[in-house]
Formats: sequence, structure tokens, C-alpha cells
Amino acid sequence: MIGRLKGILAHKQPPWLVVDVHGVGYELEAPMSTFYDLPEVGREVVLFTHYAQKEDSVSLYGFLTEPERRLFRDVQKVSGIGAKIALAVLSGASVGEFARLVQTGDITALTRIPGIGKKTAERMVVELRDRAADLAVGAAVSSSGPVPADPLSEATVALQQLGYKPAEAQRMARAAAGEGDTAEIIIRKALQSALR
Repeated sequence: MIGRLKGILAHKQPPWLVVDVHGVGYELEAPMSTFYDLPEVGREVVLFTHYAQKEDSVSLYGFLTEPERRLFRDVQKVSGIGAKIALAVLSGASVGEFARLVQTGDITALTRIPGIGKKTAERMVVELRDRAADLAVGAAVSSSGPVPADPLSEATVALQQLGYKPAEAQRMARAAAGEGDTAEIIIRKALQSALR
């Protein structure tokens, strides 16, 4: 089991990143909450990881904080939710914000996260309400295609990979983009406005 990686960030293109640990490149999938705070390529990074093995694949997920990894694991315990929706949760809301939404039973805000319908949001509230307080405390403590040429295109591709339809992703990215914004900033602003 791989629980933590420390190495050089060799590549980052949402939702994928590669960490070089003594010459071995580990490919990980990470939520946007992690991408927002990653160092520049070529710098050292430490990630908490979650190793998942299925019948036909092996996946490694990376998180900058332990509360993010814990939320990723807890969300998947809700029936009908897998890794893709768990990543979307972390990409659409911070750990503390998600805990607040669950504690207050805000179904409407939860359904704004890609892949979460009303019934799934209701199951999350019921099944995670008891753990939400612990998550909030923990949070307080502590591409499948070619690389797009510009931040707006990169943000659009990342939003599509998070589950938004192409036209919706493009609309969200354009609405959020400001002069000189990086892809990460555009994605962050787009996801924050989607939760409002």
C-alpha cells in the first residue's frame, strides 16, 4: 500500500500529475483542491495517497492534506458513489465547506457538484452527517488529450474531466476567466460560482 509520496513534481495537467520519486514517476489523479496549491513543476511536493485496485485497473490518488484524503475515502462509503464523484466533491468544495453543507443538509448546494443528483445528495447527508463534524475539525487543523495552449482551454478541458458537459464547461470557464488568470484560478472561480 502506498500512503504518502515525497518527490519532484514532474508534470501537472488536471486531473493528472506525475511525481518523480528517485527516478520512478508515479502518476496520480488529484482533485482541484490539491491542484490549487501545488508547487511549480520541478519543485518538491509531498502528497498523501489513496491506492485503489479494481478488477481491471489500479489507480493512485493524491492529496495535499490528510483531511482531503479522509473526505475522499468517506464519500466513497456512501452507496452509489465512486472515486470520480469523490474527486468532483473535493474539486467543487473545500473539506470544511462540504462538511458544512452536509451538517446543514443543504441538498440544493450539494446537487451543484457534478455527478451528484438529489437522491445522492440526500444519501450523503444521511450517511455522512455524523462524520461531518470530524471532517470540519480535521480541515481546520490542518487529460486525456493534447495539452491545451492557453489557460482558458486548459480550464475548459479540466472542467469537462470533472463531469461538466463541453458546452457548460466552456461557458463556465469563459464567465470565470479574467485578464492574466492561470488555468487553476479560472477553474477555482468557475467551481465557486457553480456552488452559488
